Amino acid sequence: MEEFAAQIDLLWPAFAAGLIVLATHVPLGIQVLSRGIIFIDLAVAQVAGLGAVAAHLSGRGDAPGIVQGAAVGAALLAALLLRWSERRWPQLQEALIGLLFVLAASGTVLLLARDAHGSEHLRDLLVGQMLWVSRDQLALAAAVSAALLAGWALLGRGGGLAFYMLFSIAVTVSVQLVGVYLVFASLIVPALASHGMRRRLAAGFAVGAAGYAAGLLVSAWTDLPAGAASVWMLAASGLIFAIFRSSVAPTRPLC
Repeated sequence: MEEFAAQIDLLWPAFAAGLIVLATHVPLGIQVLSRGIIFIDLAVAQVAGLGAVAAHLSGRGDAPGIVQGAAVGAALLAALLLRWSERRWPQLQEALIGLLFVLAASGTVLLLARDAHGSEHLRDLLVGQMLWVSRDQLALAAAVSAALLAGWALLGRGGGLAFYMLFSIAVTVSVQLVGVYLVFASLIVPALASHGMRRRLAAGFAVGAAGYAAGLLVSAWTDLPAGAASVWMLAASGLIFAIFRSSVAPTRPLC
């Protein structure tokens, strides 16, 4: 019983981090899917990670505010660039998003190539360290997410620059909690699983929460990385939900 209680104490902050990420990523994922810019979060998240790594290697890694500011600044620059490219070359937007991701990812590898702990930093960026998230991080992320949701309700639904700016900040905050891979899964899996539903936000959030819970339990039972396990369990949760939907109601055509 004591061992189970200790596991719960370790897992609940990680689960709370997942719920905070889902609060912004479920509505944003629906918008991303409808706009056909599926890989935007991977690109923006990778650029944010590049900014954080650059700040860390500059000797400011012991100042979380500076690292976070560098990550947000890099993500906002990426958002401005993507908004400009969307207006100038809308038919090429998805290809440009992919190119931005590759450049940011390879740039991160180059920056970390001569760092003694480069592989650890890269792994943390990609799969996160959600089991070690602190309560202060959770409180800050929750406050920022609430502000982003308010901004989304007022400005972001119409798209344009406001959408890109809000999106970049949300992704930056989420990467600090759960890593690049889980950010992408949190954005896309709930949106895909709930496609065509009337109560899409509620269904997407339920799919995401189930995926995070299952991933953390699998991680605790098998001693596997929590972030990677949660990515797979999110996908499994979405697949199970989609199969259940198809068995009880006809699927609407994609549009």
